[in-house]
Amino acid sequence: MESENPGRPRLVLVVTLTALFAAYLLYEVLHAGHLEQTSLFYVGIPAAIAIIVAITARPKSATGMAMATITIGLALAGPLLGEGVVCLLMSAPLFYFVGLLVGGSIDYARRKGGHAVAVVAPLLLVALLEGATPFTSLPRDEQVTAVATAARDVDIEAALAGQPAFGPVTSPLLRLGFPRPLGSEGRGLAVGDTRTITFTPRRSLGIGAPLEPRAMTLRVAERAPGRAVFRVEHDTTLARWMDLREAEFRWRGRRIEVTFRYRRTFDPGWYFGPLQRYAATQAAGYLAAAFTS
Repeated sequence: MESENPGRPRLVLVVTLTALFAAYLLYEVLHAGHLEQTSLFYVGIPAAIAIIVAITARPKSATGMAMATITIGLALAGPLLGEGVVCLLMSAPLFYFVGLLVGGSIDYARRKGGHAVAVVAPLLLVALLEGATPFTSLPRDEQVTAVATAARDVDIEAALAGQPAFGPVTSPLLRLGFPRPLGSEGRGLAVGDTRTITFTPRRSLGIGAPLEPRAMTLRVAERAPGRAVFRVEHDTTLARWMDLREAEFRWRGRRIEVTFRYRRTFDPGWYFGPLQRYAATQAAGYLAAAFTS
């Protein structure tokens, strides 16, 4: 029986660390170019890891090696991100999917005696181009709506004109670490009236780093019976996650309908689009409940 090369584990370790270092360098380059929200980041980094470990270490299973290296990279990055671990958790399935796609393509090409590059390159090209140009981008303007009905008679218009009482967050997704509203300043539903909502502060990396305050300022832009549209004037809360434009409220009796209009800022859209829609719907539902309690 052929014995295993004693230097094999060391080679695997070196290749793993090399792939993670290359991924870190790629992250720094993309971050410097303000491309950390693009497909080049969320598809390019796991693809680079998978290709490096598959070609350099030549493991029996490129897929297994790629998935293991991605897992190590995610585990190392998690403790350093603070509340940014939310983005890590949401992007982890995409990282694994790309690693599985690239590693599986390389394994398949090797079994069939073909060229792995010919199999992987077209797939990566399509994935990386998504969002890179207006011609390869999915629609970015989105809107979601949530509805809530009060269990008892509530003056919803008066509640909207005043300051909402924000209750506990019940959505499992939003409880992962999304900013939570703490309070609101401002009153009125006349055009021009403003609201400033403060959120839980952002925890920055670094020993002794101060907490960064976060807030969102909205102004009433449209007003009609049973309807008010708040336009976002300034936002330091969701700006890293989405470009929230408007929040429209429609009410009648004990029923209120909340619509968020926003612009998706993350690519690829086929992955982050549904995630952002779900998160925005949950947030709209939370806000609707705040005015019907």
